[in-house]
Amino acid sequence: MNDNKMTPVELRATWGLGTVFSLRMLGMFMVLPVLTTYGMALQGASETLIGLAIGIYGLAQAVFQIPFGLLSDRIGRKPLIIGGLLIFVLGSVIAAMTTSIWGVILGRALQGSGAIAAAVMALLSDLTREQNRTKAMAFIGISFGITFAIAMVLGPIITHALGLHALFWMIALLATGGIIITLSVVPAAPNHILNRESGMVKGSIRHVLANARLVKLNVGILCLHILLMSSFVALPGVFEQAGFPAEQHWKVYLITMLLAFASVVPFIIYAEVKRRMKRVFVCCVALMLIAEIVLWGAGDHFWTLVVGVQLFFIGFNLMEAILPSLVSKESPPGYKGTAMGIYSTSQFIGVAIGGSLGGWVYGHFDAQMVFAGGTVIAAAWLLLSCTMKEPPYVSSLRILLGENHHDTAKLEKRLWAQPGVKAVLIVPQEKSAYVKIDSKVTSRVELEALVASG
Repeated sequence: MNDNKMTPVELRATWGLGTVFSLRMLGMFMVLPVLTTYGMALQGASETLIGLAIGIYGLAQAVFQIPFGLLSDRIGRKPLIIGGLLIFVLGSVIAAMTTSIWGVILGRALQGSGAIAAAVMALLSDLTREQNRTKAMAFIGISFGITFAIAMVLGPIITHALGLHALFWMIALLATGGIIITLSVVPAAPNHILNRESGMVKGSIRHVLANARLVKLNVGILCLHILLMSSFVALPGVFEQAGFPAEQHWKVYLITMLLAFASVVPFIIYAEVKRRMKRVFVCCVALMLIAEIVLWGAGDHFWTLVVGVQLFFIGFNLMEAILPSLVSKESPPGYKGTAMGIYSTSQFIGVAIGGSLGGWVYGHFDAQMVFAGGTVIAAAWLLLSCTMKEPPYVSSLRILLGENHHDTAKLEKRLWAQPGVKAVLIVPQEKSAYVKIDSKVTSRVELEALVASG
């Protein structure tokens, strides 16, 4: 038997939770390319309030992300996921039924309040074995990128054909489908596994926030999503001014996203295999800066706008792949889950700032000023990224300890003596050893054999 082959339960958990996560994110992103244009028909709408409607989702996510993750340890993963999806459905229904921009703002706030990402990851950790967890998490990450691309295309198509209210009804149906999948497909976890690699740990937030390398990465994801949200507050209107109608916007997003996906793969391989992560990272931020400058100077020139969007999506998709990998590499052993939780919170704070501030600037000035602000943010981010150090090229492992491991100090020395081991944290009460390794030098199999030998 191949111990690294996923069991039927692990496959059901991975596909089921991946689908639930994707359906919810699809609902979030489909609104992004259409709210600025179609939302202006709502009662009381203005560019500033449209930006608030886009950004308030991120604010609610940032507030509830970590508390809901910790709460799932007490009340159970599936109940919290279902409860979060019900809140998301309620918010979608309110947004679908309202004729006022304030109703949409309330609906978007409720959508964001159903923060289930941490609980989804925790349940996936409960249902997968150590040797297969990385594959399961990678599937979730890949589904995020694909979902974003699909949403950018579907949002304009559905809204043009059926209207903004119908889009919100469809989002509610998608979330309802997520509830059905959670109940019928996703297995129930027999017990909660305290895994510091995938879940938040109480009392560890201060330790992670004190890590300067992780702080720079959190600032990075914050800047990335400020740029994304502020740019998409302005872009739909700019395309219309360039003579490209809203119902055709999906064509630009489809082509540029496909080209972006194809172009980022070689850079990811170069960054990981050749171990040139910092070089690719800095170049990627520089590309985002160039994209903002191009959009700033494009005016109503359609093809210049398309070039700017293309450069933006290449940089965005590449950064979405690199940043989580960097957080994993830089996080101390046993703190990866907490580091990823703070990282996600920073991401949603960026959504809140980008949407709200972008809408305010767009309403009080114009689209060019939004892109000018994005240029300033990207330039500051580029300066910060140049101060980053090359990350350690390590993988995070959690190795279970047997009942016979009483002398943890001795075991820790043996692990440190193993070639390729870069960091060790043993938590006896959790019967776990958290190890950072250079996978080119040693492997999980070797370390598990060492631990099993006593």
